[in-house]
Amino acid sequence: MNWEDECYLLSKRKFRENANIINVFSQTKGKVSGVVYGGNSRKIRNYLQISNKLFISHNSKNENKLGYFKTELIKPIAPLYFNDKQKTSALISLCSILNILLPESQPNENIYNSFEKFIKSINLENWIILYVFFELNLIKDLGYDPNLSRFKIENTNLDTNKIKIDTFIYDVPIYLITKKIPNEISKDLIKKSLYFTRSIIQNKFFLPNNLPFPRMRILFENYFN
Repeated sequence: MNWEDECYLLSKRKFRENANIINVFSQTKGKVSGVVYGGNSRKIRNYLQISNKLFISHNSKNENKLGYFKTELIKPIAPLYFNDKQKTSALISLCSILNILLPESQPNENIYNSFEKFIKSINLENWIILYVFFELNLIKDLGYDPNLSRFKIENTNLDTNKIKIDTFIYDVPIYLITKKIPNEISKDLIKKSLYFTRSIIQNKFFLPNNLPFPRMRILFENYFN
């Protein structure tokens, strides 16, 4: 089975002496795993960075066997933010979540386009709020819609309201309900926003399926303590 596509690198791990197994997120194929021979060579290793955009040529004898990738760099993403720990952590966090939750070989154009849109927006001043909305939209695209707009705001003097969603009570930032971004965004509000989306993701996807939650997502949240 042969195909070619643009994709984003979600994960990589060493395989034998000079090869890697990588997971990529393709618009037409979804999440796909494959072997990159020579992946530990200096030339290839330098661009096999998490979140980088690659051109992939995939080859496999049948759909049930791990295929082989030939890779080319389209656009470096990760190296642009090596000096920005928050943005580097954000990219690795998103890639880690997608790598675990995306099903194999099932395209999801909405998630792909949202991910690409976030990457293009990461230099904007309000990028962290866009990160929060990406996770909120990801929750919907994966099959669960908390439908926050149905809730009434009980206390407008606070920046969050306690809301019961299914069997859980969450402290939900009001701007996620109204979708009106406040003029001033404090670290505390960002922390509460990230904690809320993380809690939903954990309760609806990770815990029911006994999946390990990405450590990088928690480390990213800790930047806003």
